Amino acid sequence: MSQDLPPVGGYGPVQYKRNLPVRGFRPAYYILGMGALMTYGFYEAIKAIRDQQELAREKQWSRIYLVPLLQAEQDRDLVRRHLANEEREKFLMKDVKGWEFGSVYHSDRFIKPTYVVTPARAVKPDKPIRVTGGAA
Repeated sequence: MSQDLPPVGGYGPVQYKRNLPVRGFRPAYYILGMGALMTYGFYEAIKAIRDQQELAREKQWSRIYLVPLLQAEQDRDLVRRHLANEEREKFLMKDVKGWEFGSVYHSDRFIKPTYVVTPARAVKPDKPIRVTGGAA
């Protein structure tokens, strides 16, 4: 009986791998693309942070430059209130003998008021008190 033998030259190679077509780019290209995208994103983020810091610095300096103007306006308002308070006190204390304005503090030095007192029931004077030189 004759035995089966391989053909002369042997059998052909056995295909055991899947022969799938290559889709997309190589992984190295994806890594390079993501690196470039992240680099650009970090660049834009750092630029935006610097712009925000510059705007904050500009805002702070504008506030610093406005302080003298705001202080002058507050001083004008304080003088206006002081003069109105003087007129009001003179009107209320006109019948008291020996009363002089500002004698509450027992000093010639000006003391800036730390709070404003508004009475619950205000007394209306006979003639209106006029204060000039400021917003009323």
